[in-house]
Amino acid sequence: MQYLCPLCAGELTKVTKTWSCLQGHQFDCAKEGYVNLLPVQKKNSKDPGDNKEMMQARREFLNQGYYQSLSDAVNTLAVRYAPKAKQILDLGCGEGYYSNRLFTALTQAQKQLNVHESADCQLQGLDISKTAIRYAAKRYPQMSFCVASAYEMPFPANSVDLGLRIYAPSKAEELARVIADNGILITVSPGPMHHFAIKEMIYKHPKPHPDSFDCIEGFECIDTQRLQSQMSLDNGTDIGHFLNMTPYAWKLTQEQKAQLAVDGLNCELDFHIGVYRRMIMGELVAPN
Repeated sequence: MQYLCPLCAGELTKVTKTWSCLQGHQFDCAKEGYVNLLPVQKKNSKDPGDNKEMMQARREFLNQGYYQSLSDAVNTLAVRYAPKAKQILDLGCGEGYYSNRLFTALTQAQKQLNVHESADCQLQGLDISKTAIRYAAKRYPQMSFCVASAYEMPFPANSVDLGLRIYAPSKAEELARVIADNGILITVSPGPMHHFAIKEMIYKHPKPHPDSFDCIEGFECIDTQRLQSQMSLDNGTDIGHFLNMTPYAWKLTQEQKAQLAVDGLNCELDFHIGVYRRMIMGELVAPN
């Protein structure tokens, strides 16, 4: 996928291991292969995004397959609605778990469809956390990764065939800018009862998440799913990883955490999955 300079929006060209624009701005590739396109003047903190401890906890938890049903559901929808997608973008990709499984699913599907119109599909992962991107790039060299903000994405307009956004915050205007006409966007957000048992341990009057799907300007919602299941953890290490990858690690007391490690953890998994199609300009204007 082509990169744009985060300072002047000019096209970046790669020579050896350096990306540069005509204005002379340069961005070196890290030894792991990713490029950092988040200039220091655009950071809100010294090290934005998930820290090393959260990233490692999420990596270990996801590698155990506890959220594989979510990944499978997303991949099934991607193959159904964007089987020939060539340029894929995972916003807020983290350590690359969902990126890798999506890339594998689409690559296999396209081989079965004998898609030969152009080069093989390419997946670009974007995250504001350098720690997460460093790990993703090292583990999944078959894909591309960059450190950047989802609010100012370093990609040309109309360049993405399929976008994936799992929990990641973003702007509708940026999504509409980078996703091509008739391109597909798949989003995941928490359903009403997601992790409710844990919220009951923290809050006196816990509230469910909203039972609704987002309306994203410039997009038409063409499919929705609610994926519900019960998660049971009886391994103290897995429970620790689960808590440490979420804000629950700061909200539960040490006594509560210790008790969960002994008793086990049972809670709800509840996901809203939305599939959106990028409307073309003519469809955005109501007929006279």
